[in-house]
Amino acid sequence: MSTYRFDVEKIQSSRPADAALIVSIILLAGVGMVTLFSASSAFAERFFGSGTYFVQKQATFGAVGLILMIIVSTIDIELIRRWIKPLILGSLFLCVLTFIPGIGLMKNGAARWIKFGSFSYQPSELVKLALPIYLAHFFAKKENRLDNVTTGVVPPAIIVSLFCLFFYLQNNFSTAAFIGINSLAIFFLAGIKLRHFVMTAVVSIPLMLLMIFSKEYRIQRLLSFMEPEKDLMGVGYQVHASVVTLLSGGFWGKGLGRGTRKIASVPEVHSDFIFSAYGEEFGFFGVLLLFALFAFFAYRGLSAGIRSDDTFKRLLAFGLTLMIVSQALLNLAVVVGAVPATGVTLPFFSAGGSSLATTLLMAGLLINISRKTNEREAGNVR
Repeated sequence: MSTYRFDVEKIQSSRPADAALIVSIILLAGVGMVTLFSASSAFAERFFGSGTYFVQKQATFGAVGLILMIIVSTIDIELIRRWIKPLILGSLFLCVLTFIPGIGLMKNGAARWIKFGSFSYQPSELVKLALPIYLAHFFAKKENRLDNVTTGVVPPAIIVSLFCLFFYLQNNFSTAAFIGINSLAIFFLAGIKLRHFVMTAVVSIPLMLLMIFSKEYRIQRLLSFMEPEKDLMGVGYQVHASVVTLLSGGFWGKGLGRGTRKIASVPEVHSDFIFSAYGEEFGFFGVLLLFALFAFFAYRGLSAGIRSDDTFKRLLAFGLTLMIVSQALLNLAVVVGAVPATGVTLPFFSAGGSSLATTLLMAGLLINISRKTNEREAGNVR
């Protein structure tokens, strides 16, 4: 019990914070909330009787996420390492709950959520936080023994594969692939030998192809991506409507709240395809600003890791930054039709309280790492 005791003396609120990183996080969350209101108000008014339905739910989870962000940005990050086992086991347990009738919530044929009264939570969001922490901790602890496959590669590979299996069984192949690829990036940054990646590719690529072709809708999405003009009123409708809506914004956009195609043309515009609503109202210029904002966030997050003299903090900063930014890039690629459609949302923007709360928590860890690095560089480490 004493192992996990919260030590208030570990709180280091006096450390200098990375103001630029904090500002980028606040801007992303703020612009995301405004965009969500604009994209969802008409739909929410029609189906839920209140134009602020989605924003209110988002704000509730956002407030929780903000509190968690402040907490984890100030405590000694070594405290978090003590909770890695409960965090991983808890994440696995929540993934199991999605399959239990009465607890798991089925949406559109996918068992990805668990419900708490009127709220639902997607365990995969917690995994996006838990896995980078676990992998950074494991590789930092084993950094001098990574050549040993049995002790340095196999254990984390089993954990990652187990989560990917759960996501696949939840009918959530896109998240399984996303988690797997980001985990491999952390493996690479940790210094795992290239030959191990070749062995992984030999096994995983045929397996991924088998998973893709095991469901008809995945095959249809792939065919629609390869021939986008073939079925514009069927499988290809959503992506086509999204691209048309995005292009209708022109250079300057139609103005906040003045988008029209987002309302009538794009299904799930408040969720996976919210970027099309943003592009319609803010135009190409606004899209450039959004890219710049995510790029700056990535720069500050990666910079915190590069400047750190601790392997755990460095890998964690890399892992968390990649997890957030790569998800944003993947979502944007789907919206413009550059990759086949997935169910991956846009961080800070898409409706989904569990995603926003977890993203803010991850951002808090990045602030923590940058704070400690700033303190060390200033010569104030105690």
